[in-house]
Amino acid sequence: MTLCASLTQVLALDDPSQVGHARRMALKLAQEVGFDEGDAGRVALVATELASNVLKHAQHGALHLRHLPRANGKSGIELLSVDSAQGFDPLRCMADGFSTGGTQGIGLGSVSRSAQVFDVHTDAKGSVVLARLYPGDDGSADLRIGVSQHSLHDDPACGDTWHIAVRGPLLSALVIDGLGHGEEAEKAAKAGARAFADAPFEAPQALLERLHVDMNGTRGGAVAIAQCDATSQALHFVGIGNIGATLIKGERTRGLASMAGIVGGQYRKAQVFDYQQVDGHLLILYSDGLQSRWNLNHYPGLIHRHPAVIAAVLHRDFCRGRDDVTVLVIDLELSHA
Repeated sequence: MTLCASLTQVLALDDPSQVGHARRMALKLAQEVGFDEGDAGRVALVATELASNVLKHAQHGALHLRHLPRANGKSGIELLSVDSAQGFDPLRCMADGFSTGGTQGIGLGSVSRSAQVFDVHTDAKGSVVLARLYPGDDGSADLRIGVSQHSLHDDPACGDTWHIAVRGPLLSALVIDGLGHGEEAEKAAKAGARAFADAPFEAPQALLERLHVDMNGTRGGAVAIAQCDATSQALHFVGIGNIGATLIKGERTRGLASMAGIVGGQYRKAQVFDYQQVDGHLLILYSDGLQSRWNLNHYPGLIHRHPAVIAAVLHRDFCRGRDDVTVLVIDLELSHA
């Protein structure tokens, strides 16, 4: 199974008229990825309720849309509502008959029933609500992997990219930040992603060298590669440049070390670091479009939420706003095996 980069589509929510727009854009995406009429209708309903909930409780925020590629070729849809207002009472909003204003009063309870994957994080800093929908009733293939990828100023070209490959108990993850942003940065990142896709389970140092060769002649970029084996509960990490990488379990956080340099340009050496007993950890990889001063311990309960919720919260609160940004969160419980 391979998962490839897909930009997060962000729909602003600060006026009631935008609820209809959010519904239409979600419906369009569902139709584009092959949902039938009934399943597309579920997506439209969820988009309407999530957008309405933001306007009711926060007055402004955003709806994030992304398609979810799967091994069977049938994509899912991810919808995330994001706001920075005082958190709401999720139990109250889950109750049927609680109207968010202009809706049928179906509440987030209907969202949870319509989606195969549903999760909420809400506190004094704001709220993130996740809904993932798949064709039919098949949510069994959902991976506990979350990503928030955004280009600077919504440029169609993004200098960040990511790629994940899963084979049995093995998982290999890549994040690249091409130097700068825009088309030339995107070319560098895509050259590295293609090289990674050709041999994602090659030994990390050899794989990094493969990327270095293929990114030569481009601007180059920062690269991080993490490979995990669920059988041995070991993780191998190699990084060049300023991709941040963190392992988290409970209140314990470990930063993963990268070396200086530019892949596709010049770096003096690469070192693979090995980490043992990583089962049950979160692995978070992020480009330098995200500030590094975040701490999940400042968000009670967030570590137990779906990785997509964690990625959205970090992007919301720590995006620098002057570069492309990617946040990739992987739950190493590795039910992916």
